[in-house]
Amino acid sequence: MSDDRRERAVPRGRISRLSRFGRMAGGVAGGMLSEGARRLAAGERPKLSDLALTPGNMTRVADQLSQLRGAAMKLGQMISMDTGDMLPPELTEILGRVRDRAYHMPPKQLKHVLAAEWGENWRGRFALFQPSPIAAASIGQVHRARLPDGRELAIKVQYPGVAESIDADVDNVATLLRVSGVLPKTLNITPMLTEAKRQLHQEADYIREGAQMERFRAALADDERFVVPALEPDLTTPRVLAMTFEEGRPIESLVDAPQDERDRVTKTIIDLVLLELFIFGFMQTDPNFANYRYQPESGRIVLLDFGAAGDVSADTAARYANMLRAGLGGEREELKAAALAAGFFSETIVQRHGDFLNRALDLIIAELNRPGPFDFGDRAFVKVLRQEGMEVAADRQAWHLPPVDTVFVQRKISGTALLGARLKAKVDVRSMVADTLGSAD
Repeated sequence: MSDDRRERAVPRGRISRLSRFGRMAGGVAGGMLSEGARRLAAGERPKLSDLALTPGNMTRVADQLSQLRGAAMKLGQMISMDTGDMLPPELTEILGRVRDRAYHMPPKQLKHVLAAEWGENWRGRFALFQPSPIAAASIGQVHRARLPDGRELAIKVQYPGVAESIDADVDNVATLLRVSGVLPKTLNITPMLTEAKRQLHQEADYIREGAQMERFRAALADDERFVVPALEPDLTTPRVLAMTFEEGRPIESLVDAPQDERDRVTKTIIDLVLLELFIFGFMQTDPNFANYRYQPESGRIVLLDFGAAGDVSADTAARYANMLRAGLGGEREELKAAALAAGFFSETIVQRHGDFLNRALDLIIAELNRPGPFDFGDRAFVKVLRQEGMEVAADRQAWHLPPVDTVFVQRKISGTALLGARLKAKVDVRSMVADTLGSAD
């Protein structure tokens, strides 16, 4: 798709953004009325949530969230990286549609943002500034530039109005989901929304992101497997992040690489997750594949985008350690107790779907303890879990959200597993986990 077709001005005022949500709600309501009339004419008695979850309505919601960008789009991305294993499938289905839909700012809007951050004569600070972005996402877009001394930079520019609209956008998305009947009234999403707002405000602060990037750069300074860009502080503001440009290919390009190369890269990324969770005590929790680049000449992995980086509490790390030790030990009841304590499921699920839960835990233990490398390309056991879990998913009284810190850590773990599946990697995860837990003791 050409740049022109992916170019949309970002609605920045409260009224203009609210009108977009009104338009979205109106479109969804119209779609529900049309679908309801069709089903009633066919002799059906559809539920409200069935009418909301039509392909047409999903497309309407995804398109409007993509045009709004900012928190509205980011909220969809935050829960769409295979967290469907944990969250209501309808929720991930609707919001997951926005993951790869990114528009960028028109040149006039971009110039206005940069002039506000760097001054009217900002072009004089560069030998070259490419006006077309090399990447566009939910909160900002990235441009390539060159300084007079020849250094190549990547410049991330935040969309206007994003920071100011976070709270209202999150509340509006939540309201839309509730009035559509997608979420049951018994599901308390307030803690998730509060954490989403907090994290999004952090991600909108590029001074903070630059500090997190330097934090990771220091932690991995002696690890030759990784490349972390260096901050350019003189050009960094709360709305513009400047860093060294690091060459690299999309990580997904490794799908055609030899098996041993795919295995090594996946193992390296898994090792980083284990270091973050159990050794560093801080983690970049956004596993979007675009946040990894690969340098085939050196075999190094470039790490990008540290807006979602932050501390992992000792309690969260301990809960994961308890679950992994129970799983490695083959103890179902211990694993169940550890997962319940971590908030992966509720007592309601234990009481109402105990047989399914026992079968699922037995399957997980069997996979975790299978001899030899774990084959990420073999997702058969995931399909079995999802198929058997349809009854649980249909039981709206059993819908449950884990603690917010667990959701974001699990998002990183699930996204890493998805990358391993994309690369069809084979890795001895059991040994890696056992070694890391031993080191962390």
